[in-house]
Amino acid sequence: MTEINVDLGNRDKNTALFRIFIAFPALIFLASFSEFSGDMMGVVGGILVIPVVLSLLFRNVYPSYVLAFNKALLELSNRVSAYLLVLTDEYPSIEANQKVRLFYPEIEGGKKLSPWMPLVKWFLAIPLFLLGLLYAIYGLALTLIAWFTVVTKGYYPVDKAEEVVKVIAYWNRLYGYALLLVTDEYPSFSLN
Repeated sequence: MTEINVDLGNRDKNTALFRIFIAFPALIFLASFSEFSGDMMGVVGGILVIPVVLSLLFRNVYPSYVLAFNKALLELSNRVSAYLLVLTDEYPSIEANQKVRLFYPEIEGGKKLSPWMPLVKWFLAIPLFLLGLLYAIYGLALTLIAWFTVVTKGYYPVDKAEEVVKVIAYWNRLYGYALLLVTDEYPSFSLN
């Protein structure tokens, strides 16, 4: 589950206007995870995948330290995204906060997960990734409209905020299934 507390009213028009430039240090910090570990096997955008697949296949255990790292990295990515998408005026913290939170299903160390599913999840998720690209375009279009509203009127439209958060939540469910491997439940194709 994805929880993002959107700042709707009394928005900072100046930071919204130049958000992409202001967020540049946070983007560099986030990118350092994928660039630093880009040559290591099993890393997709900084998220550890192959160690999880091997652990689930041979030991039926999801290493708790890998789960904690992957969750923290995805939360950081969501905080940066929420800031870039003008959902919040709070600069993305490198530490966990109450503005953006993710909740994973209870996996009991991997005991609830099928040991062979990590071999095929990426393949089963291809239609979800394709639909996700359409949802991303939809979310960016809504963000452009909302950005213009924030810059000119100082508030974020509620209907746009709900839809953009749903797009982010869709991608988080997809990552949880296909990359983070925290669930065997196939994600819904809908935004709800």
